[in-house]
Amino acid sequence: MKNAKRLLIYAPVPLHQTPEGLTLEDQACNGLRLWAENFETVTAMYPVEHGPKPPSWQPIETVGTNLERIDLVSLPTAYRPDQFLRHYRETRDLIRSKIDEADYLCFSIGGMWGDWGSVSCHQAYKKDRPYAVWTDRVESEVVRRTSHSGPFRRRLRARLEHRPMAMLERHLIRRSSLGLFHGKETYDAYAPYCPQPHIVHDIHVHKSEHLQADALKAKIKAAGNTKDPEPLNIVYTGRASAMKGPQDWVAVLKILHDAGVAFHATWLGDGPDLADMQTAAERAGISEHITFAGFVRDRAVLLDHLRRAHIFLFCHKTPESPRCLIEALISGTPIVGYDGAFARDLISGHQGGKLVPLHDVGALAEAVKDLAGARENLAQMIGAAAKDGAPYDDESVFEHRSEIIRQYL
Repeated sequence: MKNAKRLLIYAPVPLHQTPEGLTLEDQACNGLRLWAENFETVTAMYPVEHGPKPPSWQPIETVGTNLERIDLVSLPTAYRPDQFLRHYRETRDLIRSKIDEADYLCFSIGGMWGDWGSVSCHQAYKKDRPYAVWTDRVESEVVRRTSHSGPFRRRLRARLEHRPMAMLERHLIRRSSLGLFHGKETYDAYAPYCPQPHIVHDIHVHKSEHLQADALKAKIKAAGNTKDPEPLNIVYTGRASAMKGPQDWVAVLKILHDAGVAFHATWLGDGPDLADMQTAAERAGISEHITFAGFVRDRAVLLDHLRRAHIFLFCHKTPESPRCLIEALISGTPIVGYDGAFARDLISGHQGGKLVPLHDVGALAEAVKDLAGARENLAQMIGAAAKDGAPYDDESVFEHRSEIIRQYL
């Protein structure tokens, strides 16, 4: 552990209070463990919800022995204006007291009502305390681009809020002393407003989970078999929601099928658009070539799918930095999808993937078709993907972020 004193963080991942105790999303538990390995004590503020925990939420005890040096602070979940205003004063005062007790401040921001990270930034500024802003996507732009989907009330609220949300983001970032922006996409959007911007990564992949050398060699050899090539194994892991482009994903597979490309595709993840995806696949006559696996709790199963896949096909439509792309690369699986600064930066070193213009379903299908028909190129790209994924593991990225916080705050 570094000689690093007391860290205060806010993250919007909700704590779930169950009869058995507090639970937290499994990757957030790992994040707490890693923060505590780099700081003397960690105070972590989260919104709290009650009721049954989601599938990936785990008892907070899974953090392990580091839990002894972690103070969990439950804040009210208040994403409606009336809830936020009702809880504002009491929660503001609690945040102020935690700021006084900490040496380093790092707050995740994103949203309008109920965003206690933004409140934390404002209170730190009023106390003349330097703080870091952390964010993994351009929330206002995500809201703007998805404002055409979902129930009417949600669409209306998105259209009304995305502009003031963008103004608030820039305001808080200008006042910060440090910006920790996950991935190039987020960095490019926010760096012009930040006095000290840095690209960081927020991943939860251990070094042992990288595809090992022998397995990578075997994967490259099998993929490069031109005499008896396997059907192209296509995978995606993530929520079936508008920002992930699920309908485009199905449309690409339809074009591949019509072109006579032999493939099997798997979508691992649930979400509001999953049923519509299944309906679209049925109408396209390709249901037998797609497995909709739903939410997969077992991480070993998820990694096995990634390792066996030939390509990771994605159609992301919003400026974000999805960890699934890194998880694909460390599995020796090329990323093939829509162009964006984050994906482009990930494969800039060795070209472990192929990117096409946003929304260009035809170009994306053509890119996949080219790889299916040129197995030598596919095999080479698998090796390049593993090289592009090599630098990323959870301990390294959290140590990097901690060092930046100590240096600039």
